[in-house]
Amino acid sequence: MSANDIQNTTHRFSDVAGEPCIMLTPIEGFNKKPLVTLEEATEPLKKIVPRISTYVYVAKERAKNPADDLSVDESASIALYTMEWEPHTNSLYYILNSALRGEDRANL
Repeated sequence: MSANDIQNTTHRFSDVAGEPCIMLTPIEGFNKKPLVTLEEATEPLKKIVPRISTYVYVAKERAKNPADDLSVDESASIALYTMEWEPHTNSLYYILNSALRGEDRANL
């Protein structure tokens, strides 16, 4: 593992500096939304997540035989969230975590 790989892995688990120092309101209502395909779910992200359609395709190709009774879309969504992109600030997990830390819950 290269030094860059170690640094990228480390920042994924130690990015507490980005945590807000205030109590945020709960995120509500997502459990009432219908399940949609991964392509549909990521459509609104195309403007803010570079090359997300490409990564969705790759994630779904890798998830053709999911384990644990997950659907292809469910398995691919986990893979998509955990993918490391270059630079790491373009990664889906980084962008979503930044949005989750924001005070404006309407942005979610």
